[in-house]
Amino acid sequence: MESKKNQNEKIENMEIIISKTLRAGVLLSALIILIGLILFFATKSSGYPANTYPTSVGAIIKGLIALKPYAIIMTGLLVLILTPVFRVGVSIITFFQEKDYMYVYITSAVFIILIFSFLLGKVG
Repeated sequence: MESKKNQNEKIENMEIIISKTLRAGVLLSALIILIGLILFFATKSSGYPANTYPTSVGAIIKGLIALKPYAIIMTGLLVLILTPVFRVGVSIITFFQEKDYMYVYITSAVFIILIFSFLLGKVG
């Protein structure tokens, strides 16, 4: 009986860690986007000439360093897109700490597939 209670407690702890990770990613993304929007409305400029915008991660980072409002907003969107990927990474670590190796392998496979899909999407 104690083993079942311990197992349920471990699952609950893991769910709390994962939910906090997702919440933090969404809140961070919203904060970054809000900063970009405030800067956009304050300067009345996107930071880029008309009809141009950053189309690569490198260009977004350069714009972020230059504090261009549109690049800041795009950074917030990238954080939002990467939040579930980060969640999968946290799951791998959590499963490893729980010594649940079958789920470590499965989640690692999902993580690799996610990374490949981003890379293939970039190339295509």
